[in-house]
Amino acid sequence: MPNRLAHETSPYLLQHADNPVDWWPWTGEAFEEARRRGVPVLLSVGYSSCHWCHVMAHESFEDETTAAYVNEHFVPVKVDREERPDVDAVYMEAVQAATGHGGWPMTVFLTPEAEPFYFGTYFPPAPRHGMPSFHQVLQGVAVAWADRRAEVDEVAGNIVRELAGRSLAYGGAGAPGEQELAQALLGLTRDYDDRHGGFGGAPKFPPSMVVEFLLRHYARTGAEGALQMAADTCEAMARGGIYDQLGGGFARYAVDREWVVPHFEKMLYDNALLCRVYAHLWRITGSDLARRVAVETADFMVRELRTAEGGFASALDADSDDGTGKHVEGAYYVWTPGQLREVLGEEDAAYAAQYFGVTEEGTFEHGSSVLQLPQGAGVVDAERMEGIRQRLLAAREERPRPGRDDKIVAAWNGLAIAALAETGAYFDRPDLVERATEAADLLVRLHMDSSARLARTSKDGHAGANAGVLEDYADVAEGFLALAAVTGEGVWLEFSGFLLDIVLDQFTGEGGALYDTAHDAERLIRRPQDPTDNATPSGWTAAAGALLAYAAHTGSEAHRIAAEGALGVVKALGPRAPRFIGWGLAVAEALLDGPREVAVVGRADDDTARALHRTALLGAAPGAVVAFGEPDGGEEEFPLLKDRPLVDGQPAAYVCRHFTCDAPTTDPDDLARKLAN
Repeated sequence: MPNRLAHETSPYLLQHADNPVDWWPWTGEAFEEARRRGVPVLLSVGYSSCHWCHVMAHESFEDETTAAYVNEHFVPVKVDREERPDVDAVYMEAVQAATGHGGWPMTVFLTPEAEPFYFGTYFPPAPRHGMPSFHQVLQGVAVAWADRRAEVDEVAGNIVRELAGRSLAYGGAGAPGEQELAQALLGLTRDYDDRHGGFGGAPKFPPSMVVEFLLRHYARTGAEGALQMAADTCEAMARGGIYDQLGGGFARYAVDREWVVPHFEKMLYDNALLCRVYAHLWRITGSDLARRVAVETADFMVRELRTAEGGFASALDADSDDGTGKHVEGAYYVWTPGQLREVLGEEDAAYAAQYFGVTEEGTFEHGSSVLQLPQGAGVVDAERMEGIRQRLLAAREERPRPGRDDKIVAAWNGLAIAALAETGAYFDRPDLVERATEAADLLVRLHMDSSARLARTSKDGHAGANAGVLEDYADVAEGFLALAAVTGEGVWLEFSGFLLDIVLDQFTGEGGALYDTAHDAERLIRRPQDPTDNATPSGWTAAAGALLAYAAHTGSEAHRIAAEGALGVVKALGPRAPRFIGWGLAVAEALLDGPREVAVVGRADDDTARALHRTALLGAAPGAVVAFGEPDGGEEEFPLLKDRPLVDGQPAAYVCRHFTCDAPTTDPDDLARKLAN
């Protein structure tokens, strides 16, 4: 019989709706039930494409004996971390503080007042490698709750007080300048893996936000070392197994430092961020590899993640049926030499094996290999290889597909809108711009209410009940600003303004500090507030970037002051921890450059006007904003166009800082020079 999760919309929660565990969603009623029964709460947090979440569910939550014990001694609460990042953040902070590490599934035991007192992540069904079994943990907690209640309450109270004392004092310290950015670059150089690209050792995550900082730093200063780190990292990822060499798109991370073996789940946010990074790398270098990866990643998002409503689904699972009914990580993606021969025949299989690095020993498990593009594969017949790729891709399509999490997350769709809009504009792909516009329309129609408040998620055309958090407002505003620049439709600038006004009103504290939840959001044991990047830009620094861009478009002093105040945290953290605040460093580069404001006046059907507009979009000046419209009436949508006339009747471009402009130009080549200086 289904439990209470059967009424939820989250794919992750629905995966647990038939568990014998009597799950509750995160609600006040669940904690009231714990108070009524006098038992603790078992909080389990995960997400639908999490491999170890599936493992623990199968081992423990689907086990009748374990479920009976849980139901008798606890009120079990299941949370999708992607729907409730605030709940996840608060308790993950406690887990990391107590254990020194974190991860998912996250397992936390709470008092009925939601105060944590015992923590962990994955627990096996039987003791192994020094870990207790999940049943041992359950029994130990139940005994402690029954026999040492005062001690449990004291521990919980101490944890809550310790977390409450962690509020950030950063903000208002002034924005970072040349010295702090130079120190951040030096810190990245020290952590850089000059053999394999990227930063640090295994596991290796795509450093999207850091690469964006490096590209902007090079564009502003000409520092060749910054560009080299960015370009080499992007090439290493594109050649590695972390990139899908057949279908495009990136896996979540590599388990090794060489980028060979990925954790196979594919997330919308990774692919949106990386699509944009590779497009920006091409914009600077003209790299054919960067162009190919940007376009293939955009096409992957549209082909694999686009939903019937026009938005983009959250993720594809790492696991899929291996053909025997067993779900295996990577089964959809890996190949053996024998499988190549079945599809291609002996001669082409040998050719493909050399090209993709498929060996008899394998690079993954059970003699299978993850496809790569290793260096030194020799001279390649491009036409032949493209035919091989298409045949392998068609054969792969016949395999059981990984599951898809169909919920639409506002923030991640904002990132996708920005990536698709810019990639479409750069590479003459109006279809990608159209897909970005459709996703933006969906967010306005379904996720925004009449007061411009955002719902965090939707699914199947229905908005979820969870309120948007700071990253939702910031990333959706970023997407709308990119779409406004590409399309010349000022309505997207207007919508971004609505969202950013809510950031100022609901998410801003003293001295420029920002919070991840709104002032009127549900109160947790601690109000989450994290300025550091994780898999996506932090809401704090993403908001700073969108506020700065909006101020450049409109001349709003309030938005610029808020952006500068928020960047105080980057001044404090950037020199010490640059890998974890890359987006903030990228925004700081935009601030130091102005950012530049480019106004292009002319008719959309005029060839010169279109050439000027394209040149403006291809300018690499950090954080530059672009307004495009007709000289008469365009200022109603784009304030940058006000008092910017045609020049001798010809379309013209104005390059400005703080609304003070250089002499206009009617020559795209001259505009390119202005933006490069």
